[in-house]
Amino acid sequence: MKLRWFLALAALLVLPSSLARADAKSNSVVIALPTEPPGLDPTMQAPAPVSEVSWENVLEGLTRYDASGKLTPGLALSWGLKSPNVYEFKLRPGVKFHDGEPFTSADVKFSFERNVSEKSTNKRKRVFANIDKIETPDPLTVVITLKQPSALFPFDLAESTAAILSPKSVDGARTKPVGTGPYKFVRWVQGDSIEFERYGDYVGPVKPQIDKVTFRFMPDENSQVLALRSGQVDYVPYIAAVETIDSLKKDGKFKVTQGQTQGVLFLGMNNKKKPFTDIRVRRAMYAAIDAQMVNDGTHGGFGRLGGAQTNKLNPYFVDVLGKQAYEPEKAKKAFAEAGYPNGFSVNLRVLSSPATRRTAEILVAQLSQVGVTVNLEVLETGQWIDNVFRQKNYDLTIISHPEPWAINNYTDPNYFYQYDGPEFRKLMAEAQGASDEATLRAKLEAAQKQLYADAPVVWLYAMPQVGVVSSSLNGTRVDLPVPAYPVAEMSWAK
Repeated sequence: MKLRWFLALAALLVLPSSLARADAKSNSVVIALPTEPPGLDPTMQAPAPVSEVSWENVLEGLTRYDASGKLTPGLALSWGLKSPNVYEFKLRPGVKFHDGEPFTSADVKFSFERNVSEKSTNKRKRVFANIDKIETPDPLTVVITLKQPSALFPFDLAESTAAILSPKSVDGARTKPVGTGPYKFVRWVQGDSIEFERYGDYVGPVKPQIDKVTFRFMPDENSQVLALRSGQVDYVPYIAAVETIDSLKKDGKFKVTQGQTQGVLFLGMNNKKKPFTDIRVRRAMYAAIDAQMVNDGTHGGFGRLGGAQTNKLNPYFVDVLGKQAYEPEKAKKAFAEAGYPNGFSVNLRVLSSPATRRTAEILVAQLSQVGVTVNLEVLETGQWIDNVFRQKNYDLTIISHPEPWAINNYTDPNYFYQYDGPEFRKLMAEAQGASDEATLRAKLEAAQKQLYADAPVVWLYAMPQVGVVSSSLNGTRVDLPVPAYPVAEMSWAK
């Protein structure tokens, strides 16, 4: 009896009563995420939580991915090539920003030029650096001339890094974004929640049904489960406590969705710091790690087949990893041949999410078996961005790029893993310049094989997306083609 009373009290304490889940008739939804974003402008802030909250809710782009991963119209109704280097986009008429300003071709030009400016911190800056000029012959037409042909350019524009912002409100985008999306920003209670409400003048490809959305930030996995059971949270898109899945399924009040993101979980190696400057060491790391043990221990075995920064959500995926063999003796022999007969010591700097910490602990134990001494350091998001992403001050890290076409990151020698692969860059450039589907597919296959051979990181498996949602809430995404939770696709059962 005492235990039951304690659990009931704990559930009530998970969230402030003023923000507890209202009855479904209020037409609101509460979504719990493990990590609070550092801001809400994905064009200038790299972490995935920025996009998860704002993308396809407040902010939109010219193109978008639907729930199946298909490229579809967004703020652009249509697009096409006028020549190998020139794209023309026809924009959706009648669109307004949340402050009432009309959306026009001038806003596209402003946004893309801002993304490549000297002060830009856009993580896809290379996409916009390839733009030679942007012409706006009329308010609903944009003509973009590229320096080099890019068959994947429309795909790039479906990522949050290509969000369209208005010059009149852009200065407040980090904390109070103004977009063209189906929801407008209401308030942000730091450390607790972010609220949006439906934008009445929305004109777009989806028809929102939900009036209000609250994103709650709950890093503790037990609190997530308690909040679900108590009805204070309607949807946990990524459940950290995978061991609770079976009991939640049996509850009868929830649906459990099993999908994946476009991300592939990987152990990142700093390719410009010893011992990872040596390709023999990088390749040997595959034999030193039991990926299936990581999958079982961190994600309950829900991880799926992955490749060299691609998985089956990518239409050009190639299985270059196969079933990775765990061969610790082979790893030790390779380390010795590379000049490290007694192993080596490195730091492992990771984000503080529960799943990442769990992965790190498993990898630290595995690597110790092959003579690798790992000093684990858990960093908050801002610390990780500064130390690892910006300053490249690390030996190892753990991450998965959930956005599509993250494979293009490896064409940049200055990206945080500092991989310099000229043959891979050549193949990717040839893929971008392909004028037919067969050539594009062949070049992308060759590029994935080359990337795996160069082993800039240790890819483990495709990241699972195991969500728990109220049985009455429809339209939540199973797979995540982009890191986003589009509330406009959701609705309560009548």
